[in-house]
Amino acid sequence: MITEPGLPKAPAGLFRSRGWQVAMIGLGTATAQLDTSVNIAFPAITRGFDLGIADIQWVVICYVLTYASLLLTLGRVGDTVGHAIVFRVGLVWSAAALLFVGGSPSYGAVLVFRCLQGVGAALVLSCGAALVTSLYGEERRSRALGVYTMMMAFGWMLGPLLGGALTAVWDWPAVFWFRIPIAVGALLLLRGLPVSPLQRAGDRLDIVGGIALVLGLVTMLLAINRVREFSAVWFALLSAAAFAAFIVRERRAAHPIIAIDILRLPGFALLNIVSVLANLAAFSVWLLVPYFLARAPGYALAANGAILAAAAAGAVLAAPIAGRLVGRTISAEQLAVLGALAIGAGLVLISTWTEQTPTALRVAGLIVQGVGLGLFQLAYSDIVTAALPLRDRGVAGSLVLLTRTLGTVTAASIVLMVFEILQQHDSFLEAFQQTFQLAALLAFAAAGLLALSPRRTGTS
Repeated sequence: MITEPGLPKAPAGLFRSRGWQVAMIGLGTATAQLDTSVNIAFPAITRGFDLGIADIQWVVICYVLTYASLLLTLGRVGDTVGHAIVFRVGLVWSAAALLFVGGSPSYGAVLVFRCLQGVGAALVLSCGAALVTSLYGEERRSRALGVYTMMMAFGWMLGPLLGGALTAVWDWPAVFWFRIPIAVGALLLLRGLPVSPLQRAGDRLDIVGGIALVLGLVTMLLAINRVREFSAVWFALLSAAAFAAFIVRERRAAHPIIAIDILRLPGFALLNIVSVLANLAAFSVWLLVPYFLARAPGYALAANGAILAAAAAGAVLAAPIAGRLVGRTISAEQLAVLGALAIGAGLVLISTWTEQTPTALRVAGLIVQGVGLGLFQLAYSDIVTAALPLRDRGVAGSLVLLTRTLGTVTAASIVLMVFEILQQHDSFLEAFQQTFQLAALLAFAAAGLLALSPRRTGTS
């Protein structure tokens, strides 16, 4: 079984070896990370249901909003009942949801089943990082997070590659159905993880706090999405009330979902805001680049997927290297600043694209942006994981994913809104370039805020 640092190691054997278990955790996590295959299928989905470009945001929002709102609560569930149990349930749930999404008869059904898919993703992602770090031990935490970040990015990279080829042959439902055997395979082969929970005397889930947190996150994201409508005011007020109730509840709870006092660490709250901003800027690539490539002459759909995959390839290359460097040659704080700057530099390169831009230069811009995201995610994960107690690893991993997904959902609303407004006055290409210029400025602003913020405590 997986052991905490200082406890006996698991017995030898293929299914109980660390390498095998890490690989199977990565395979299971891929059911969620391969969702980037859906992005390359956006044009096919919009054609299939006769939608506008702005309408496609709901495919992203329904999925990401669901799992973002559940991550912290399910991370605490994993800390309480056992990370492996929650992870396995997530694989089963994900397989069923993917089957239903691909078979949806209408766009409304797609959105409903995307919400169900989001529940499965939250179950899997909330405990993935905790499982991997427990395999390596605390003294190798940065390296473990580098491996996990690399596996996550590898899923992002393979998504467009597979999505482009599958959509070209079997249309958009294939980007959902091909992940079903992956989820089932990981479930059957992941035998070495424990089924018994990590015992914590008297620990139990704060259900009231969990409900308030989910309500606050959902209404906040809806307020962001409807920022141009008056209904955003009501969603914002409801979100503020729910978060206030959550804070009051967590201060009184014997076993809070997350200790509110953690936000008092120097720079910690700002760090999480910066993570949202950096991911907001980075996700603009996955929203708009598929439409640029679909318009570019001379590319087949599979080639478009390969080009988009370069963004994740940069993160695959950067994350494990960064995991070995943190704490040795560079601090996690410095690496986070460097990552945000690289994200901005990559977005600047993308903003220069025209129909005549060589493929090599397009790929270069995506790789630079991906390297920056890989560096930033690894550094941010290390800071957050070190700041929270060892017993709260599920919550720590969930917090990292939550800020990333908040940036994703915000991007799906704000970036598409900005692009739509710009396109009313300019051509598609001009609006594309201007949107990425603004995204680059946002990434540079995130780097500046992080560089000027107080030094965080609790990191190692």
